[in-house]
Amino acid sequence: MIPRGHVRLKIPRITLAGTSSGVGKTTITSAIIYGLKRRGYSVQPFKVGPDFIDPTYLSAVSGRQARNLDAWLMGRSGVMRDFVQNSGADISVIEGVMGYYDGFAGDSNFASTYHVSQIVGSPVVLVLDASKAARSVAATALGFARFQRNSRIAGIILNKIGSKRHEDLCRKALSGLGIPVVGAIPRDTSQELKSRHLGLIPVGEVKSLEKKIRSIAKACSDHIDIGRILEISRGAPALAGVPAPAKKKPRTKIAVALDESFNFYYKENIDSLRREGATLEFFSPIHDRKLPLCDGLYIGGGFPEVKGEALERNGTMKDTIRERAEDGTPVYAECGGLMYLTRSIRYGKKKFRMAGLFDADTVMQKRLKLNYTKVDIVRPCPVSGAGAAVHGHEFHFSELESVSKDSRFAYGMEIGVGIDGKRDGLLQQNALASYMHMHFAVPRVAKNFVETCVRTSRR
Repeated sequence: MIPRGHVRLKIPRITLAGTSSGVGKTTITSAIIYGLKRRGYSVQPFKVGPDFIDPTYLSAVSGRQARNLDAWLMGRSGVMRDFVQNSGADISVIEGVMGYYDGFAGDSNFASTYHVSQIVGSPVVLVLDASKAARSVAATALGFARFQRNSRIAGIILNKIGSKRHEDLCRKALSGLGIPVVGAIPRDTSQELKSRHLGLIPVGEVKSLEKKIRSIAKACSDHIDIGRILEISRGAPALAGVPAPAKKKPRTKIAVALDESFNFYYKENIDSLRREGATLEFFSPIHDRKLPLCDGLYIGGGFPEVKGEALERNGTMKDTIRERAEDGTPVYAECGGLMYLTRSIRYGKKKFRMAGLFDADTVMQKRLKLNYTKVDIVRPCPVSGAGAAVHGHEFHFSELESVSKDSRFAYGMEIGVGIDGKRDGLLQQNALASYMHMHFAVPRVAKNFVETCVRTSRR
């Protein structure tokens, strides 16, 4: 067998980009996945950017775990490695983020959908919201096609078409650009996905949501030329193979919170922990009374404010987690996990008692904190020694109040807001909790956390 790193791989692939957020990328990407599966093809979904929620929709339709591709979090090599290693289906479908050229900064394409499409060499289908335009859609498409050299735009899908006449006007306007229209989706408010304060509602939170997204995807797929999508995807150039990473023998057990309240995890984070020798046991802070036997805890992000009453009721779990952390068990918690480990969460007029590991209270706000982040590790912590610089992102409506003056912080903010504008990463014993999310494409993060769990379990 020839090692993958010594071969060129033909990976059919396509990227769905938008002119902006809100044009229907998730719905249309789901529809394309559905249409491909209906023809008998297996589909591996990917999502550009740091978002946790949209991938749950792509996973629900494809039957495969969607994976994120983010140049800021993962670096160019991390994006390419994760894409190649996980493109084992008949076709890979990538949903973009925001507008096609939106990324880290206004004067750069860095970390944009365009940037990722260049890294993985993917042809692009541009989604246009045609609801308030006709001939002008051609000017928009022309601008996107010519804004950067080698835009890779190989097709256009018109969304929110009002009538057959409206569709004809748009098609005629676009006919001179040399870019084929591969879909025209009628406007139908009953087929729109509902949003909440952090965007779409995660599929795992509402039982009926998975059925609805499949229904919407089925209806929209009838208006997309799936055959042309296949043709475009097969025109993508071959990519260099990437050797499979080594996997270490099991050497520690980590309990991972996973339920309606905590479900923001990158698939790579889970895979990386396992490759480093961690056996993972999933548990629910809402439903389970006992914490699994473990050497460490991982509590990801989510919506603890929405499920605050249920979390508050499970006092046994809150007490157990606090006591284990106070005894020195390593804990890594991000955003929602941070909120859960404070004294309380105030959401509107309601206040819910939480685990109380950290002397602070969480209060929901009306203003979103959405940033890529960069921190300097100023104190040794479960995922890193002091002196390292780590990239991440933050995405939350909450703030911490009444933070104890004696609190210790592991992160100094170079980019981003964190807990108080200058610091993030509350520390207590071997417990680390931050607003910053990290992607474990950087191998040392998973390795350090696993080794911390191994070391403390031998005390």
